[in-house]
This record gives sequence, C-alpha cells and structure tokens, in this order.
Amino acid sequence: MSEIGEAVGGAVEGGLYARAVEPAAGEGRKGHFHETACLNCGTELIGSHCHGCGQKAHVHRTLAAFMHDLLHGALHFEGKIWHTLPMLAFRPGKLTRRYIDGERARYVSPMALFLFGVFLMFATFQLAGISAPDDLGPPIEMGGEATGEAAAQAELAALRAARGDVEDTNPAAAVIDAQIESLENRTEGGGYRGMTIDRTETGVALIDGLVDKWRANPSLMAYKLQTNSYKFSWLLIPLSIPFVWLLFAWKRRFKAYDHAIFVTYSLSFMTLFAIALTLLGLAGIGGGAIFMAFVLLAPIHIYKQLRGTYELSRFSASWRLFVLLIFIQVILVIFLQILVLVGLF
Repeated sequence: MSEIGEAVGGAVEGGLYARAVEPAAGEGRKGHFHETACLNCGTELIGSHCHGCGQKAHVHRTLAAFMHDLLHGALHFEGKIWHTLPMLAFRPGKLTRRYIDGERARYVSPMALFLFGVFLMFATFQLAGISAPDDLGPPIEMGGEATGEAAAQAELAALRAARGDVEDTNPAAAVIDAQIESLENRTEGGGYRGMTIDRTETGVALIDGLVDKWRANPSLMAYKLQTNSYKFSWLLIPLSIPFVWLLFAWKRRFKAYDHAIFVTYSLSFMTLFAIALTLLGLAGIGGGAIFMAFVLLAPIHIYKQLRGTYELSRFSASWRLFVLLIFIQVILVIFLQILVLVGLF
C-alpha cells in the first residue's frame, strides 16, 4: 500500500505533462510525405492542415524532426519561451491579462511552463544537494521493555529485513541504507545515542498509523514527503484558485478561469525564481542575501501581477497582496497536510 500515493501522483503528473505537450506531438513542420489526403482521417487536403481534423498535411519520420517536436512540444522553444520569460519576470500582469484575453500564439501556456518549472526546480535541488535528510534517528519508545541498546538493535534488525525486500534500483534503498548506517553509528561503542519519545495513542487509527510510520523510519518518510511534493505539486493550483476567487468574489467580471491562469503563471514564476536563487547559492552568494531577495522580490512580483491582471489601483492591489500572503500560508499548510496523509498509504 505504500506505493499507492506515489503511483497516483505519478499518473496524474504524467497525464498533465501529456496534456500540456500533446497539441504538437508528432506534427513537425517539415515532413517527408507528399500525400493528397489526411493520414489521420482521410479527408482530401486543400492546404497545409486538414480542414476535417486539424492535423498538419505533412508528417515526419526522421530523428531530427522528432527532437524538434520534443522541444517544440514541451515548451515551444521556437521563440515562444523568449517572449514569455521576460514578460513573466518583469510584466507578469500584462502577460496574464493578454493570455486570458486570447493572445496566446506568442506565449508558452501557463500549465506547460509550470510543469517544466517544477521538473527543472527539483532537478536543480538535487544538483545542489537540497534533499530530505537521511540521518534522522528512529525514536525509541520510553517505558517499554525494549529500550536503549536492545531497542536500537531490534530497530536495526527490522531495517535490515526491510532492506532485503527493496531492490537496489529502488530510490528508497539508498534511504534505508543511510538509515541503517546512521543507526549503526548510534549504537557504536555499546550505547545507543538516539532520542527517546513517549508514545501517546490518539484513538484515531489514521493518525496513530501515521505516527507509527514516522517513528519507525523518519528518514524514509521524509524522503516520501519530498517525492510527493514534486508529484503532487499540481495540487497547488486547485488549492489556490478558491482563495484568489475570494479576493474578487463581488467582481463578476473575473471568472474562475482568470484566477486559474493567474495562479499558474504565478507558481511558474516562483519555481523559476527558486531555480535562479539556488544557482546563485551554488555560485557562492550568501544564504542571507538569497533569503532577502526572495522575501522582497516574491511579494513585489505578486503585486505587479495582481495590478496588471485585474487592472487594480495601487491601494486595491496592496490590500489584496496583504490578504493573499496570508492565504498563501494557509494553502501551504493544507498542501503539507495532504502530502503527509498521502505518505500514509
């Protein structure tokens, strides 16, 4: 049952990627056929596209064309990305408003940009060594018969048994190995140097089961929490939309779709901003400067996007920014709770 949450997250993630990329899949500009009828539906061709199903008249069978479609399908690198990124960084409100109003041919769609940003962000985090800790010592229950050294040895035996059921290619194997090594170091010299904790039953099976899993292997659970945060990052969009809607509930001009585009472009910027800050950290910029840059620039970006997207005055944008910053904390707490619950299954 422990893989169910990861499987669901991976399936949804894959579906979102496919949805974002699908419109250009398998349709290169230059092909090697000279057909007179559409290869998809058989309709007689009278132009560069089939007027029956919309497929391009010419399709390809070359590796070069496939690589072209890979880049084009993922982010429309043929010019779109270079129109989108500067606008997203410096004129986010104008970009969002243009996209909502239908001006989309020049810009990367917010969902494609968000998915790409999430993928690149977590890849950058791995490169920078930002990952779940693998040396969290398993807490030992106080007041029971198995305490101290005996409890540590029992826990070590359980971990070794669990490791035997995990293939070497499974990413969880490295986490368990690190946990075993950490526990061996803690028991080295005849004394257990771990932490102890009392166990308190809540009477709620779901909560007690979750606590037991964290107690049994906190490093593995931390790893699953990090992995699920990547796979379920798309949940931030539907979680955020109702809160943004509350800021404009009395303005019938703005619909849920407007808020969805606003949220997705905003999250896209934050992922790319996190990547930039991480790279600056790798380049030697101090953590304090990076933290201040995030604290100052992130709210400014949200403010500019609010003003431009919803055509607000400075005062209207300012008070909505203040409320939205509070909402963001609530959204993150809800998101974290969902990740913790997903880790239970």
